[in-house]
Amino acid sequence: METSWFARRPVSAVRPGDHAWLAYTGPRERDRVIGTFVREGLQTNEKVVYVTDAPPDRLPGIVSTIDADAHLRARRLRVISRQDACLDRRGRFEPAMMLDVLGREVGEAFGQGFRAVRITTDYSWLVNEPRLSDLGQMLGCEHRVGDTVSPSTMAMAICQIDRRACSRDELIALRNTHEVLVEANPEFDDGILKIVRTFEPDGLRVEGELDAARHAVFAEQLYQVNKGRGRIHLDYSRLAFIDLGGLHLLAEHATGLPGGEPLVLDHLTPHVEHVIEMVGWHRLPGLARGTAGRLPGTEGIG
Repeated sequence: METSWFARRPVSAVRPGDHAWLAYTGPRERDRVIGTFVREGLQTNEKVVYVTDAPPDRLPGIVSTIDADAHLRARRLRVISRQDACLDRRGRFEPAMMLDVLGREVGEAFGQGFRAVRITTDYSWLVNEPRLSDLGQMLGCEHRVGDTVSPSTMAMAICQIDRRACSRDELIALRNTHEVLVEANPEFDDGILKIVRTFEPDGLRVEGELDAARHAVFAEQLYQVNKGRGRIHLDYSRLAFIDLGGLHLLAEHATGLPGGEPLVLDHLTPHVEHVIEMVGWHRLPGLARGTAGRLPGTEGIG
């Protein structure tokens, strides 16, 4: 199993000092992670700083039960336009300006009575418009944000990017300026079995041990993730154990999938693959072997 120097955290576990990275595949994944980050900050005594040109009521996490205007008036929510946060007079990206703006917001937060500051922005627009910036500027900015946030007892940041906007090498370079990889909160986690939603490919990552005591919750998660979707992938790269009942549950679920789509098992660990081989793939209709192994250096970029 791959060993990484990155800390992987569910979004609700991000804490002051974390300079985190999210390379998302689309709005569903972004909203699941950033929406939680924003919403949880507004529901506690924390300040949320979002650098974006989107209107406040369209931010991830701003649902009908949240009064964005009230949070803006209380300065609990700060929505700062790109022009005001990081663009110079010619409309080009100015990292020093971004650092000054964020530093001022963090510096004011303690006097405003907040216990922490949550910072986030999406850099996809910068890589989509290369005339505004270059990769070196972005990397320099990210290093300086990390230098500011990491020793802080108040500030935490999640830097976002649409992974489809960058080349693989650019994504790796940007990811490597962060120490924390953030992801959606687990759908289930009891310390033995952990189930996490994945978005590319669509499915679940299953970690730990899948035994008889956890069949019911696993079956429910399979049912939920299959709603209205096509082919589903299960990432087993961190699954240490599965019993025969768990394999039967998978096969039973797979035979009921619409359109004859298989249930795809990716990154099988040696133990899980041994159990399947012992039973025989031909006795597990509807299951298909997916991607084998894991390419080095791809964690956090898809």
